[in-house]
Amino acid sequence: MALKKLKPVTPGTRHRLSPGFDDITESRPEKSLVKTIKKTGGRNSVGHLTMRYIGGGHKQKLRIIDFKRNKFGIPAVVKSIEYDPTRTARVAKLYYKDGSKTYIIAPQGIKVGQTVLSGDDIAPEIGNALPLSKIPLGTIVHNVEIQPGKGGSIARSAGSFVQLAAREGNYATLKMPSGEMRNVLVRCMATVGAVSNADHMNESVGKAGRSRWRGIRPRTRGVAMNPVDHPMGGGEGRASGGHPRSRKGLYTKGKKTRHPKKYSDGLIIARRKK
Repeated sequence: MALKKLKPVTPGTRHRLSPGFDDITESRPEKSLVKTIKKTGGRNSVGHLTMRYIGGGHKQKLRIIDFKRNKFGIPAVVKSIEYDPTRTARVAKLYYKDGSKTYIIAPQGIKVGQTVLSGDDIAPEIGNALPLSKIPLGTIVHNVEIQPGKGGSIARSAGSFVQLAAREGNYATLKMPSGEMRNVLVRCMATVGAVSNADHMNESVGKAGRSRWRGIRPRTRGVAMNPVDHPMGGGEGRASGGHPRSRKGLYTKGKKTRHPKKYSDGLIIARRKK
């Protein structure tokens, strides 16, 4: 799927880099697999604004995705590749042989009519889900579980993937998208292949209004505020605002925020590249 460079017939289309929807085969979602999303506008249950810069936006329906892939041994046919407004990747609709239907995150290169499987003793082909103990070393995978049976939580966004680097005892070593090397139990499931829509990172919205359609309101810089509103506010003229920090005064751009005694530290072999 390639990006489309539009003719600059308006200021909004001059810098627009639009996704090409050549891979989409169906425009209407499966009714039994969607839920309506209720917009909050950044407000909590008593109406107080708890998240700034949220509001408006087009109505969206949430596609219910099967991250567990736990229908072992039952073949499923890829019926369609669809757009999902709430995520960066495409989704694939599966029709199982037992009559059930699900959505999965569409891997790169999956085709309509293709059959996919999940289980222990199946071929490590695009779209198939296997435990890490059964996947050949060096294979590219996505939608990887951290805990067995919990459902995939690693490498789910557009174009992302993890490489299975090594296996020893109960643990498999994964090379994460950030470059971090991390151990995960070999009983955890993963789907073979990289996530679809890899060109998403190169998209350009082109105009502010398109962000408003997505429910994103304008973000005010701290240095443009008054001292009462932000630690970096105030000053005569265009003051830089001192060391970059958050609205609550916590340093940003360099300060480590990870807990020094986090439970997963023992599973990380090499930290991500800085």
